Amino acid sequence: MTRRLHQWMPKLWKVGAIASGTAVISTAVVALPSPPFTVSASLPELPDGAIANLEAARQGLLRSSRAIYTFAVNSYDYKYSLKDYDDKSEEYFQARSEVHKRAAERLLKLCQANRGFYVKAGQFVGSMKNVPQEFVTVLSVLQDKAQPWPYHAIQKVIEGEFGQSIGDIFAEFDEEPIAAASLAQVHRAQLKGGEEVAVKVQYPHLQQQFEIDIRTMYTLSKAISMLFPDYQFEWIVVEFEKGVSRELDFKQEGKNAEQTSKNFASKDHVKIPEIKWDLTSRRVLTMEFMHGFKITDTERLKKAGIDPLQTSLLPETFAAGNDFHGLDKVAEVLVEVFAEMVFCHGYVHGDPHPGNIFVHPRDQVKGKRNFDLVLLDHGLYRELDEGFRNDFCRLWKALILLDSNEMEELGDRLGAGHFYKYLPIIFTGRPLNSKSGLGRGMSLSERNQLKEEVRHFTMGDVSQFMEGLPRDFLTVLRTDGLLRSITSKLGATPRMRLIINAKYAVLGLAQQHRGDPGRGTQGWKAHTKAVYDYANLRLRLEMFELSYKFGLLYGSLLKQLRSIVNRTVGRFLKIEART
Repeated sequence: MTRRLHQWMPKLWKVGAIASGTAVISTAVVALPSPPFTVSASLPELPDGAIANLEAARQGLLRSSRAIYTFAVNSYDYKYSLKDYDDKSEEYFQARSEVHKRAAERLLKLCQANRGFYVKAGQFVGSMKNVPQEFVTVLSVLQDKAQPWPYHAIQKVIEGEFGQSIGDIFAEFDEEPIAAASLAQVHRAQLKGGEEVAVKVQYPHLQQQFEIDIRTMYTLSKAISMLFPDYQFEWIVVEFEKGVSRELDFKQEGKNAEQTSKNFASKDHVKIPEIKWDLTSRRVLTMEFMHGFKITDTERLKKAGIDPLQTSLLPETFAAGNDFHGLDKVAEVLVEVFAEMVFCHGYVHGDPHPGNIFVHPRDQVKGKRNFDLVLLDHGLYRELDEGFRNDFCRLWKALILLDSNEMEELGDRLGAGHFYKYLPIIFTGRPLNSKSGLGRGMSLSERNQLKEEVRHFTMGDVSQFMEGLPRDFLTVLRTDGLLRSITSKLGATPRMRLIINAKYAVLGLAQQHRGDPGRGTQGWKAHTKAVYDYANLRLRLEMFELSYKFGLLYGSLLKQLRSIVNRTVGRFLKIEART
């Protein structure tokens, strides 16, 4: 293997693999065996001036070398570990799964060693629905707390941005960070006036790293396309670059937070930290300190008397202008907030993992919830195209009602093409021709049929499907996947998520303009239409559910009747035999 690898390396260098096949790209390869590097305990503080530029170049070369190594070994693994198998055989699928796992583990080591944008890319890949499960499982550890930078490096960034010492800016500043992520870390501080704030500080020299790393990603994506023609994932790098470029501008993050706060102004249980603009720059974001704990911390939820689960979802609550029964149900509130973002506001938080969503307990007041939902980290947002938002609302109605004609038309409009028949599985967990009730998953026969179809998918099929979708679709797809993971940890049923999305899809179609779906904003006419359309949808859904339950009952009775007849006939034959 070593000899073959040495033969490959010059070719890869010619292709331009100067740098790093980030998590996104290596996954596109669908991954590539384990580099002999380790994660350093801490990152060095780079000096100023020419020496800093030289050090940045050295770090870039080191990061790129790691990436090239990972790319080369993973490519070799895929190319030669599977070449002797029939790609339709059970042995091939087993071997491919093992290669996926090895490649994902190498990719994880790369992300942990290079940190920064590689971790961000690994998180992105781990949250995607359309990559092998082995990658999702292995890369999920990147969602954990990152290793923070030392205080003196953070202090230098703050003082460089504002031209003052930290002591002149803040009355108090905690040296230990309260949170650390792939691009920044957060410290608790106190303003001169006594107000408690959170200060988010970007890691040093991130912009220089980004420029080198993104060039690497482009280069390796082209190399992947040349070595594996079915793997066309260059567009992912384009989207990744756009997203991270926005995240590196903390002023834009502040604007996103203010817009979201405005969108939820009528919802007093949704809290967004207030931005302190006089202490905010492109690399430092100062905001109101928000108390609370992670939404998935079910032990603290229970201690605070907050129910993480949902209760029954009744259609009359819509007409009454309320949300749903169970005023203290965290899972319901979470899904409602993001459904309103997608279907009504068209302005979507693109990174709703548990570390960015807090629950803050508050005193129980009659008619009010006993908690607030706190939304943090507003760096990654997408404003949906109005045509897409409208089509996506229509798609959800079709998904709930299994309207195949509407789904085919919308699937074509949304770029899914002949893959439209898999949209119900992706979003609702049941196939287009399913006989199962909403939220009940698939029957054994449906599951086996789907497994047989999917196992024959190639990465070319996945690439074609994802590249054909509008970028808005990919955003809501990723957001839906992250929310599904959270609600599952809270013990919520799939049916709850589906019904709430259907409700807001109806609201989104009826409203006069994007924004708050309440009747005070949209008017009585739009609200009345939404109530009628939702009642009609629920009625049709309940009739389908009744038919489904009757079918189950009929099948059970028929089975029992056959059993009784068989036993009776058996006894009769035994009696006849004796006589």
